[in-house]
Amino acid sequence: MTMNRSGIIDALNGALAWELRAIAMYAHYSAYVSGIHRLQLSAHFSEEVTESTTHAAAVRAAIVKLDGIATTDRADTEIIHTMDYTEMLKEAYKTEMKASETYGQILPMIETLGDKELYDSLETIYFDEMRSVEELRMMLK
Repeated sequence: MTMNRSGIIDALNGALAWELRAIAMYAHYSAYVSGIHRLQLSAHFSEEVTESTTHAAAVRAAIVKLDGIATTDRADTEIIHTMDYTEMLKEAYKTEMKASETYGQILPMIETLGDKELYDSLETIYFDEMRSVEELRMMLK
């Protein structure tokens, strides 16, 4: 394994750890959101769990494809417990911003491999993250 490939695997594991954190955070918020916004936000957060699970599977597959070992640990950034839906949305926004930045940094690394399928797979995730950032920005207006 070249150092370049090793660095890519490390970056992918960082993205995977962030997705694992997102799964835990969104599941937590889906359970704890209450009040008038519960019907919409609980469903929204549950959908984000599903999206993060799908992203994690794609990243894990990429790591395996590159002969790496995928992490099972989530990112250690604290998940803030709150009952305030606005705070939940702000935390979700920060999470999606970090995810989009992470994938934005990974894509040029993947491009150096010349693996178009892998690049397309991760670019799709990057665009999903960017859409989530914009959706959350609009929700917080």
